Amino acid sequence: MTTSTSSDSIASTPQGSSTRPYLIRALHEWCTDNRLTPYIATHVSQRVQVPSEYVKDGEIVLNVGFDATSDLHLGNDVITFKARFSGRVREIMIPVDHVVAIYARENGQGMAFPAPIIEESTTATPTASIATLAKTPQPATTDKTPPPPPKPPAGGRPKLKVIK
Repeated sequence: MTTSTSSDSIASTPQGSSTRPYLIRALHEWCTDNRLTPYIATHVSQRVQVPSEYVKDGEIVLNVGFDATSDLHLGNDVITFKARFSGRVREIMIPVDHVVAIYARENGQGMAFPAPIIEESTTATPTASIATLAKTPQPATTDKTPPPPPKPPAGGRPKLKVIK
């Protein structure tokens, strides 16, 4: 007589278990083996434990490389690790179904996943594409635009003046 565990009941459903955690682990390993930096983009909701000051438009992008984390666990249901943010160690907990992409920072190669269906209220419904996630974040800009370049003087060819 065999006993059925909860994972057995998941595997016996017509759909089987989700491929997302397996693909996340595989791409993380691929990045590590190729000396690339694995990043994950995560939809943030009430179930996600991340520093809220780094959340932008309902998403956060995190470096999940071994150099940036400690106690990294890429489980089937949840990803947990510790990481430093502004010098403070924080415990991070992300449900696997909230990961919307995993990719290599250096070349953008990776995989995007459908955003989770969240029944709780959130600030935004993110959409992710690897091409947009691979871009490094730029610092916030102000409304000041740089002045246009000066116009060349009118008339004739430009002249080079040698100064000794």
